[in-house]
Amino acid sequence: MISFGRAVGDWLDHRAGIRKVLQAVLYEPIPGGSRWRYVWGSTLVMAFMTQVITGIFLWMAYSPSTQTAWESVFYIQYEMYGGWLLRGIHHFMAQAMVVLLAFHFLQVVWDGAYRAPRELNFVLGLILMLIVLGLALTGYLLPWDQKGYWATSVGTNLASQAPLAGPDIKKLAIGGSAYGHLTLTRFFALHAGVLPGLLVVFLTLHVALFRRHGIHARIPHRGVDQTFWPDQVLKDSVAALAVLAVVLGLAIHFHGAELTAPADPANPYDAARPEWYFLFLFQFLKWFPGEMEVWGAFIIPGVIVLVLFLMPWIGRTRTGHLINIGILCVLLGGAAALTAQALRDDYYALWNTKDDVLPKNSPVITGRYEASERFLNAKVEARREAERVIELARSPERIPPTGALTLAYEDAYIQGPKLFQRNCAGCHNHVAKSKVTEKLQGTEGEKDALLRSAGLNEIDVVNPAPTAPNLAGLGSLPWARAILNAGKIADADHFGYKGSPFADGEMVGFVKDNLASLKAGGDLETAVEEIAHALAAEAALPQDSKLAQTEFFKNSAAKGRQYISGGLAGLVETGTSCVDCHKFHDKGDLGSAPDLTGYMSREWLMAFIRNPADKRFYGDNNDRMPAFAPHDDPKLNQLDDKSLGMIVDWLRGDWKRPEAKTSAEPPVIAGPIETH
Repeated sequence: MISFGRAVGDWLDHRAGIRKVLQAVLYEPIPGGSRWRYVWGSTLVMAFMTQVITGIFLWMAYSPSTQTAWESVFYIQYEMYGGWLLRGIHHFMAQAMVVLLAFHFLQVVWDGAYRAPRELNFVLGLILMLIVLGLALTGYLLPWDQKGYWATSVGTNLASQAPLAGPDIKKLAIGGSAYGHLTLTRFFALHAGVLPGLLVVFLTLHVALFRRHGIHARIPHRGVDQTFWPDQVLKDSVAALAVLAVVLGLAIHFHGAELTAPADPANPYDAARPEWYFLFLFQFLKWFPGEMEVWGAFIIPGVIVLVLFLMPWIGRTRTGHLINIGILCVLLGGAAALTAQALRDDYYALWNTKDDVLPKNSPVITGRYEASERFLNAKVEARREAERVIELARSPERIPPTGALTLAYEDAYIQGPKLFQRNCAGCHNHVAKSKVTEKLQGTEGEKDALLRSAGLNEIDVVNPAPTAPNLAGLGSLPWARAILNAGKIADADHFGYKGSPFADGEMVGFVKDNLASLKAGGDLETAVEEIAHALAAEAALPQDSKLAQTEFFKNSAAKGRQYISGGLAGLVETGTSCVDCHKFHDKGDLGSAPDLTGYMSREWLMAFIRNPADKRFYGDNNDRMPAFAPHDDPKLNQLDDKSLGMIVDWLRGDWKRPEAKTSAEPPVIAGPIETH
């Protein structure tokens, strides 16, 4: 075997001179001996090769079109064997390359390795740095998710402000006047073809010049001269393995890379931010609002890049070298400070909440707090939406031929709160989670799962000054109990909201006068509880379906229906019956109060929202709620049946229920969950 290997080596050496090449590469002299500070170049080459290998395998499963890009990345992340690990390594190695570039650049400038005769190699290194940043920028869009789409949109909009040719540059980048298929394919061509090709060319030139001039030792006589093999190779290998270990650890810890909801041009992503290594530029642009933005986006960065390219000539003298080091310290320190400031601005509300420090009345501080709170809320909403789309994509129905965005557009869980915010939140609240979260222990995801299992919608839509009832838990058993409770019926969550015409109405009066002094275990208390069961049975909420199948619930609801139909009269002093005002199936008449037949069912709510002034509901007593049925007058509030149905289904919790994820220690409820 040894002789065969030697024979092969001799054959290659005779035809290609392989031994001479290896001799030149491996036994290159290192003045002053090997150093850990010299490892950055080799680790960058390793990182690039890792990106090439993982990128090729990702390419095999990726489909660059607006209707297949997200779907193919979803397949890689959640279905392809080992795909999540492959994608995670590619994602985090890209970030590692930026860090390694910074260290390499710092070492080269600090050691003065840009001086003659290495000026050209330094320039090539800067070009390589710009190409790597271009790879990071173009790769951000490829998943075609909300995060990448809107971050890229911001970047290309900045390009339109470039002096002279800005609009043409933007049009060239996005492939037209609007973001779409051509935008994605152009970014993919740049990311997978043009930029890697340029990087290989310039890297080859960079390495060739490096071999020509050799390693620049800052203090060449500090130690004994050594050779690249084995001394520096060992250090380079250890550093490369350390980088790989960190990247692998991050990929495993985060189970790949984040995938947000599919890109939706109609719904801006308020949590869009560039990757952390571009945050300093994002923060820097805030200093140049309006027409001055061109200074922060092009002129000042352009001058800085020009100064970097001129460093070899600035640093010819010792004074010039010190100036270069000073410039480097200012740039790195400024970038770190701007990054910290950007993170502080985004997480200001969170940090102040943790520290129990309320923002002072200063407009600047208050404005920062409010902006931070909007960002954090947007992140929570984006996370929830992404998890929901992924959950639907992994369901047996899978992704439809029209693409994953259809899943989001046709799902009441996603669209319901958005439609509610636009059409209902001007008057109503939908606040359930904040009223019970403090009673729960566990992660946010565990809290949400527990709220769902308790029949509560975990999404809050807050109106700080509501003028209509809080609709959280609408139609549920707790809701029915609350409107029959003298202490709750006239509160702000029910009929006691600001300006309510019902606060002193007959229903509130009936409950307060006749049901205010219920005796525990008494006949009246039992009757009221059974009426609540009957109303909950009329609503037939999905989360109550299992409860409704129990004999206890069936018996209570049956007795409750009898009380509503007239049997309550003997239990209250006035002898009043529910059907004296309400209609309930074949009892009572329409006109004075809402029909309780099918109360809070899907059909009942759809009809009510279409026209609350119908005699089946509030009739002439309706004082403010508009009719949302389609009208001939476009100025009037109106919703098509699909949008209306999504609001109703969301309020009722009538969507495809996810499987609750269990943990070793499930979240604990400190007390009973109460929505009102």
